[in-house]
Amino acid sequence: MEILMSILIGFLFMAAVYLILSRSLLRIIIGTGLLSHGTHLLLLTMGGLGGESAPVLADGITDYVDPLPQALILTAIVISFGVTAFSLVLAYRAYKVIGTDNMDLMKGNEDND
Repeated sequence: MEILMSILIGFLFMAAVYLILSRSLLRIIIGTGLLSHGTHLLLLTMGGLGGESAPVLADGITDYVDPLPQALILTAIVISFGVTAFSLVLAYRAYKVIGTDNMDLMKGNEDND
């Protein structure tokens, strides 16, 4: 299962880097979202996918799931959702003011006009 997750994480990182290096602001925002999801999966995979029972203290249970990576990932998901929502609103406002989402045209160089 870890091999499959590693391949999926690598694919998410590859797609995120490709989107972040593009010129469109919307693609950059989607790329950062994919990068954060890949990081969440990486943390979950490194925390261990094994474990047979829930992390509840009971007699005879020795193999349980570690709840700390799951709690950290849940917090990171909420933070990345807020950052993505803010970035989308900021990109929409920039598009309304400037009229483009091309990063080269947003620089304000006189050569691009």
